[in-house]
Amino acid sequence: MQKIFIAGCGYIGGRVARLYRDSGADVTCMLRSPELAATLSGEGFSTVTCSLDKAEEIPNLDTAGSILHYLVPPPGGGIADTRARNFIAALSRVQKPSKIIYVSATSVYSENSGGIVTEESETKPSSAMGKRRLDAEKAFLQYGAATGTPVVILRVSGIYGPGRLPLMQISQGQALLKEEESGPSNRIHADDLAAVCLAAAESGEAGEIFNVSDGSPTSMTSYFNACADALKMPRQPQVPLDEARLVMSPLMFSYVSESRVIDNNRMLKRLKVNLRYPDIQTGLASCLPG
Repeated sequence: MQKIFIAGCGYIGGRVARLYRDSGADVTCMLRSPELAATLSGEGFSTVTCSLDKAEEIPNLDTAGSILHYLVPPPGGGIADTRARNFIAALSRVQKPSKIIYVSATSVYSENSGGIVTEESETKPSSAMGKRRLDAEKAFLQYGAATGTPVVILRVSGIYGPGRLPLMQISQGQALLKEEESGPSNRIHADDLAAVCLAAAESGEAGEIFNVSDGSPTSMTSYFNACADALKMPRQPQVPLDEARLVMSPLMFSYVSESRVIDNNRMLKRLKVNLRYPDIQTGLASCLPG
């Protein structure tokens, strides 16, 4: 029976776990929430409950021979992913997994003013979050090189899906960037991302990097408008760039001012992924009740 270890078994990790379970695999889920761990245990999963914020609190991990998916988000500060590094330190004390899939983010890339981004594009992130993601990539690749463990990296664009639409921002009428000033941004449906994780485990080779998006970029403003229309809610007001800097949180401003087109051709061709939701219109339909 195939052994799977999923570190970070939340919104996406839970989907990955259930896909593996349905294929007959033996799945262990590592997460920090006791309540979610109890839910997953009730579904028949083995669970490990711990935080990665303190290395000494991580128990011995049963990862020997497992395919390991790492989906734990970085901590909120600094430019190093201390959680990933603590996890790797714990991993170094036990028998190695057969392969590691690290779910990173497209924030590792340099800003390129609306240009096309491939896996060979420059990685010089401007945001602290992007720097933490890149730090984790390097840490996993170093572990892989030292132990002979294949490491595959997925650089994932914005994730949406059921329960993950910007309902609060829309209902509060938070300002958006004017459509004509809003550059291209990229997304992937949660179910498609979970399927890509399994495809990367099956077909990805050591050191390979894959961009993960649906290949149908729209501006962030267009995305929010499409969500509002689908939810039958009023569209948010739009403001020019100079005003957006003042009225938006730094995190929200970084999202709406994103301007790049993520090339997903390698993912489609190498991993032979058939996306269920290749654009926001088909994806949003799956997020609505009924």
